[in-house]
Amino acid sequence: MAVVGASGYSGGELVRILLGHSEFSLDAVFANSAKGQKLSFVHPQFNGNQIEFKDVADLGINDFDLVFLALPAGVSGMLLKDRELNKKYVDLGADFRLIDKQDWLKYYPGKYSGAWTYGLPEASNQKSAITKSDKVANPGCYATAASLGLLPAVKAGALSDDFVNIVAASGTTGAGKSLKANLLNSEANNNLSPYKVGGIHQHIPEIEQTLGIESTDPIKISFLPILAPMPRGILLTASFKSDLPEDEIRDLYASYYKGSKFIQLLEKDGLPNTRSLIGSNNAHISVVKDARNNLVQTIVAIDNLGKGAAGQAIQNANLMFNFEEDHGLAKYGIGS
Repeated sequence: MAVVGASGYSGGELVRILLGHSEFSLDAVFANSAKGQKLSFVHPQFNGNQIEFKDVADLGINDFDLVFLALPAGVSGMLLKDRELNKKYVDLGADFRLIDKQDWLKYYPGKYSGAWTYGLPEASNQKSAITKSDKVANPGCYATAASLGLLPAVKAGALSDDFVNIVAASGTTGAGKSLKANLLNSEANNNLSPYKVGGIHQHIPEIEQTLGIESTDPIKISFLPILAPMPRGILLTASFKSDLPEDEIRDLYASYYKGSKFIQLLEKDGLPNTRSLIGSNNAHISVVKDARNNLVQTIVAIDNLGKGAAGQAIQNANLMFNFEEDHGLAKYGIGS
């Protein structure tokens, strides 16, 4: 197995999980910025590991049974352009998520590269599709949380109209490792700051596309992302009008996620928090209704590097190789 882009946060988390996976063997890591360096130099948590980073230019794309690509938007598509792919691939970037070319051109840089099987196993029929696929596009972190919080209601036709308002806070690792002023500790610490407001966030078309798995009628969302003063985690609230009572809506969610190994619908008075999910591939969901306004709020917490990135990538790879989908993945977060 190889991880391309292993010097980043998602790539490092992939490495951590793979090194503890009994069926997958990590054979190589690639990164332009870290080529020639020891893995443990870039990620000190792997102290003692002797693997060295190789140059992405030296990647033999068909030399490994499984290749994870953890690269910035637009890079995977260019790397794989015009190359015959004969093995299995999971892309953690955005390059192969969007079906509509115009969505890509509006929200992302570079040329459109097409669409692979969308890797959200909890969505209807997606697990079967992933199992049969050699190329899977891992969902975005915000898109994962939003979709998990909305798919059961959308499938049941529980929304009174076609509009959903989403507010979500994410840890700073969601922005990657590149140096940016707003990610400096002196700027991000003790501070909440919105960004990419006004309908320009790149996960908007992905969320709307994913909700379309369960609805023939388009669902439109408003999305307000917030940078939170923590390294990792996402807490997302999706609000929509519904005439159904709270208990009935909760039953819809319980039925939709029945048998899921990674989705926990919390007790009626339970509310998610990000710390509980750190290091796991789980998602915690609460469903509440503000009867005064006929407004349902679904609250979702995930680890943006777990279910929002590397953990879900391993879940998808497990399915692609016909392993149990939770193989090698932590059931519980570290909690502190």
